[in-house]
Amino acid sequence: MKTILVLSPHPDFAEAIRAALNADQYRIVHRLNVEEGEPLLVHGLVSTCILDADLMGVESVWVIERLRRRDTKTPIIAFTSNAQSDWEEEAFLRGVTHVLSKPVRTRLLNSVMERLAAAAVPARFTPSVPPGNTAVFARTVNEPDAVNRFANTSQTLDVLRDFSSILTHSLDAEAMLKQFLLFLRETLSVNRAGIFLNRPCAPLTEVVSHEDSRRLRSASAIGLASGLLEHFELSLDSGIGAQIARLGRILRRDSDEARADSETQKEFELLGAQVAVPILDRDVIVGVAVFDGRVTGEPLVNVELELIFRLLEQVGLGLRNIWLHDQLAGNHEMMSNVLRELSSACIVVGRDLKVLHANKAARRHFGRKNERSGGLEFSDLPQQLGSKIYQVLKTGSALEPFRYEPENSPGMVYNVSIVPFQRGSSAMPSSALLTADDLTQSEQLRKLEVETANLRLVRTMADRMAHEIGNAMVPLSTHQQLIAEKFDDAEFRESLDLAMGEGVKRVSRLINQMRFLARDGHIEEEAFPIEKVIEEAYQDAMRQQPAVGAQLKMDHPGKPFIITGDRAALRHALSEIMLNALQANPKSPQIGVKFQTEGALGGRALTIEVQDNGAGFTADAAKKVPAPFYTTRSVGLGLRLAVTHKIIENHHGKLEIVPSPSGIVRVSLPIEQAAGQA
Repeated sequence: MKTILVLSPHPDFAEAIRAALNADQYRIVHRLNVEEGEPLLVHGLVSTCILDADLMGVESVWVIERLRRRDTKTPIIAFTSNAQSDWEEEAFLRGVTHVLSKPVRTRLLNSVMERLAAAAVPARFTPSVPPGNTAVFARTVNEPDAVNRFANTSQTLDVLRDFSSILTHSLDAEAMLKQFLLFLRETLSVNRAGIFLNRPCAPLTEVVSHEDSRRLRSASAIGLASGLLEHFELSLDSGIGAQIARLGRILRRDSDEARADSETQKEFELLGAQVAVPILDRDVIVGVAVFDGRVTGEPLVNVELELIFRLLEQVGLGLRNIWLHDQLAGNHEMMSNVLRELSSACIVVGRDLKVLHANKAARRHFGRKNERSGGLEFSDLPQQLGSKIYQVLKTGSALEPFRYEPENSPGMVYNVSIVPFQRGSSAMPSSALLTADDLTQSEQLRKLEVETANLRLVRTMADRMAHEIGNAMVPLSTHQQLIAEKFDDAEFRESLDLAMGEGVKRVSRLINQMRFLARDGHIEEEAFPIEKVIEEAYQDAMRQQPAVGAQLKMDHPGKPFIITGDRAALRHALSEIMLNALQANPKSPQIGVKFQTEGALGGRALTIEVQDNGAGFTADAAKKVPAPFYTTRSVGLGLRLAVTHKIIENHHGKLEIVPSPSGIVRVSLPIEQAAGQA
């Protein structure tokens, strides 16, 4: 099938040609002007060109001349409505094969086309048969356009072969660009060329400003002075770079856009370039290539620039791949360095049980001691760790971190975790990562800290107990020294009885505190109403701290709340709270107790709020009060609310010290059921 190029500003003319010719023999391609049909003419893809030369005069002659300048061999048929002898003569002199009158006559046009086809084979079949291509020519000799197609195909293959040579530098951007420019010089005889790129910054290693990210720096050039390129760059915000970014197409120096921008003209002049071509990676502009004309001084034609644009698009994709490779290689190197220098042992094992990676710590902990190379194999790992790695590789499930203590290294402790690595959508892991943290030193430090804290606690406890027991023993010691002299004195005996009672109370309370503090959390289960225990705790506190005018106001809910737990322990805990409230205002203590349930249908938790009329707790004191041995008084061990806190926790409750102007202590305890349900 022959391709007929119809050049006409009127689509009706092309339809008339299509109707006149056989569709099985001719394919009609319509273009509005010579510029649109230029790629077809230059590459020899048409067998005949039909021109609508309806305009008489010099303009039609110019069109014919431009056609012949681009293609010297393709026959040209000119159609005109009013043929003139002088115009026909000029048309034939310019290269027109036939001049026909409108309207289009089917028989005449088909006859002319047959004559052109018959004359095309002997006229065009002039090249000699290249060596090694005899069979190709033998198969195509009977086709009218066979030789032209073979020549164009051969040229295209030569271009592709030469262009593919730059792929040998697919991981070296500078070498690839240099090879590409040399390829253009050899193919198109380009005089001067330069490539400016907007190379992205490497993630995790470089930080650039917005202004730097818009700059296009020289990457490769031929025919341009190196001194100029060292101090010259383009920008996407002004000049050639801005025009390319805005238009997204080829920019000529003599175009309207370039002439209207003085900065663009200045850059073209400095570079000695005539045209700028964008370098795309199918998404964004990655650079700009500038070219001068040929070495003979002729400008690059549109079809050549179109070819350069397409080739640069492939170069842009290659550059993007090179940059991605560089970024991945840089990140991989950085991560390898990080893993290598980690204090934790890191080992990556593949599905074939081959160690893919092992850092310094892994080789130090699990490698062979007598091996100089420092390599690590799966057989070097302890059996316990090797079996767990095999389990993860087979099941694809990660293991919870666990402690590992080597049998042959007493005292060594590791915290080991093993996680699988899946690749893509595969259900089974491709490898497994084992990380082992050496906890030996931290365990030793922790034990030392615990021992030091225990010693400090024992020292504090001994000091406080000695002080408290000493306070209880001073009155007894004084009376003991005078008992022989004043035993018959009734007043002395009364004082001795009071001193002994106070001492016994203080020592008994100290013993109770230490006993409850030493309990391991076991409580005796017993159900009892909490209101009664609160009253008993208040009486115990009053015996420890007698106060004239002391009052206890308790909001009775009407139905008792049943608590299950250790009655004696809770009584002691609440008595400590009551004693603290009595000591907050020794002259006239007033204590209020409120109850509040939480939850539905009577609730599952009971909050007991004890409020006194003392100075209250500051925010800092509220945090420190439950701590052991914290006290604001000169007497006592400071264990009062610490013991209370432990007893409440053993009953699954909560003790809260509320910062307020008056002392407020809240105790939350789980309750069995309301009295009405009991």
